[in-house]
Amino acid sequence: MNLSKKWLNDYFHIKVSDKVFADVMTLSGSKVEGIKTEGAGLKNIVVGKIKSIARHPDSDHLWVCSVDIGSDEDIQIVTGAQNLKRDDVVPVALNNSVIFGGKEIKAGMLRGVESEGMLCSLSELGLTLHDFPYAEENGIFVLGDDCCKTLGKNIRDAIGLNDVVTEFEITSNRPDCLSVVGLAREAAASFGLSFESPVTKLPKECTGDVSELLKVDILAPEKCYRYVGAVVKNVRIAPSPLCIRERLRASGVRPINNIVDITNYVMLEYGQPMHAFDIRFLHGGRVIVRNAATGEKITTLDGIERNLDSSMLVIADDEKPVAIAGIMGGEYSGIMEDTTTIVFESACFNGVNIRGTSKTLCMRTESSSRFEKELDPHGCLNSLYRALELIQLLDAGDVVGGIVDCDFSEKNVRTLPFDWEWTNKFIGINVSEQEQKKILENIEFKIKDGIITIPAFRNDVGHLADISEEVARFYGYENIPNHPLTGVANGKLSEKQQLEKLINETMLGCGLSEIQTYSFISPKLYDKICLTSDDGARNCIIISNPLGEETGVMRTTTLPSMLEVLARNFNYRNAEAKLFELATEYIPQGEETLPIERQKIAIGMYGADFDFYSLKGIVEELLYKTGIEKYDIIALTDNPSFHPGRSAKITVKGKEIAVLGEIHPKVTENYGFNIKVFAAIVDFDTISENRNPRKIFKHLPKYPATSRDLAFVCRKDITVVTLEKAIFEAVGELLEDISLFDVYEGSQIPSGMKSVAFNLRLRSSERTLTDDEAEAAMKNAISALEILGISLRS
Repeated sequence: MNLSKKWLNDYFHIKVSDKVFADVMTLSGSKVEGIKTEGAGLKNIVVGKIKSIARHPDSDHLWVCSVDIGSDEDIQIVTGAQNLKRDDVVPVALNNSVIFGGKEIKAGMLRGVESEGMLCSLSELGLTLHDFPYAEENGIFVLGDDCCKTLGKNIRDAIGLNDVVTEFEITSNRPDCLSVVGLAREAAASFGLSFESPVTKLPKECTGDVSELLKVDILAPEKCYRYVGAVVKNVRIAPSPLCIRERLRASGVRPINNIVDITNYVMLEYGQPMHAFDIRFLHGGRVIVRNAATGEKITTLDGIERNLDSSMLVIADDEKPVAIAGIMGGEYSGIMEDTTTIVFESACFNGVNIRGTSKTLCMRTESSSRFEKELDPHGCLNSLYRALELIQLLDAGDVVGGIVDCDFSEKNVRTLPFDWEWTNKFIGINVSEQEQKKILENIEFKIKDGIITIPAFRNDVGHLADISEEVARFYGYENIPNHPLTGVANGKLSEKQQLEKLINETMLGCGLSEIQTYSFISPKLYDKICLTSDDGARNCIIISNPLGEETGVMRTTTLPSMLEVLARNFNYRNAEAKLFELATEYIPQGEETLPIERQKIAIGMYGADFDFYSLKGIVEELLYKTGIEKYDIIALTDNPSFHPGRSAKITVKGKEIAVLGEIHPKVTENYGFNIKVFAAIVDFDTISENRNPRKIFKHLPKYPATSRDLAFVCRKDITVVTLEKAIFEAVGELLEDISLFDVYEGSQIPSGMKSVAFNLRLRSSERTLTDDEAEAAMKNAISALEILGISLRS
């Protein structure tokens, strides 16, 4: 919405800079998008008068003019315009001036005759014939009586090209601000000025009876709440006065003629779209507001034939539709040069219907953009009266007595309790009852006996919170003190959400990319991952109305989904992929019971730099970040989807928490891989049950550590973790760390045996260990392993 400063000055003068005005309006809720000064690019152009005009001595089409610009001496200008004569008052671009478009004008010689500037046409001032209809389109602009002809005066001030236009971004809940009156009301409240919405009445000097010329029927009251009509006879089509043309131009609307301009002027002033029909094309003198018939057609004012359907509302006469309600009139509904009698329409339509019709027909107009936001039906009558008032002021016709008013609008007045203390508590301010009352009354809310009467044009207000917003924005958001919120929930992530966030961050930190897959899969995927026919995972929920054969069941394992995505990346020739997903498995519990939903962390990868230990490191990092320190890693032998010699499971307190390893070669072949693929499935619930989010601070050690190396000979089937656990239990608190540094099988080791070497780091938090204490710890470790039949390597 563009607001003309000149138009705003009709209501009051705000004595602040344009920048301050924009800032204050934005802070009070009317967001300013920009400020533009008309003609700001025009420089050094003044009003001049032709004192004499003569032929150029060396040209048959150029003229040499002597021009009075109000200075001591006249200037000489050479022009090619053919529409000038002596005493014409014209715009004169002097030496070093700038015309529209940024073109600079300097003095020079034209065919040997000096020219000290240029005479300007409308286009060179950035104007058109719509702005000054009496001008010559291809000639110099000769100022008319509606312009100031003071010689030497800045041309912008002389012709009214000096308005300041403020562009507002109006939100859809405030259609009342799509008007000069609405923005003036907001401006007055923002600057603490008094304001009353203008009230107009039916002009007194009227003749005849409108009921003899016009009948109105609303056949779809759920889509047309109100329709008000009036008739004007003896219409005198002419250009509008300069002040109206100026305001329309500043608002971004092209002036046409006095009748059309009045409808646009009232729409901008009051926010109520209007239309004027030539009564000759209303057969039977009757207006019918009805639904269109399916297949019905209308050619609109833009010359395009539109196909209508029964959901659309039309304005019709006895024979045909003459306008698409709230959007655009038909081709014969406009004002023509020979129009003598017109019908003024001011109506209110259902916003949802107007928006739907506008979208279907791809027609968005100034009218539809307002109607679709649900206008106030009470504004119809006032707007119509204003249009008739302008008809008389401009002597554009003779108003016929009376109006036709079909009103199906809601008559109930909306009210709310005036609870000023609740507002203070809700916002967190301390504003007195009287100050809050003044704020609300400044924007035309009525307060009496503790009840707020909401103005009809504020259909966005329906709760005390809305009243609080009105108080807050005029009290000043910047004046509201900072303090913690009270009376509302303390919003934070749940424990489950915190764990999900931690897992996400850990996986991303390990270089994995997150994926999301469908929870429903094809049952054939269980064959691709080589599940046996009696595997419990094949018992899954069958979808009764699947999207297709490939999405027929709810998955009981996330592995197929991960392998599908990895295979897709491999087929796209991606050299490597590291992926993860927080996925859900669905375990059926019978036909009458909802399935168990188990959340899993699925990890998958392939690439030249990845192996089993890369995957194991990621899983262990996840366990570390969730505070799980004690766990066992056991060889996996009973899962047909994983390689039996290159996979493992991790248990915590005897409960399986993860399965990981290389995918079975048969499975990778089924998915089209010719390289090794690695995957892990980690149980979210088990992590949640065993996580330890607390981080315990430990001081840096005060005393030195001592280390010992031990090598043992044991059977090949004994895992390293078994040895580590036995050593930890035997040594106790003195053992700070144990690390494997060698596994050897060879000629010096008996068949079926292996050598395993560890480095043990010992430290006490209370004292420096002696050699005897270290040796005693080593003997305990050796003795514990000998009990298991494991001997020290000699």
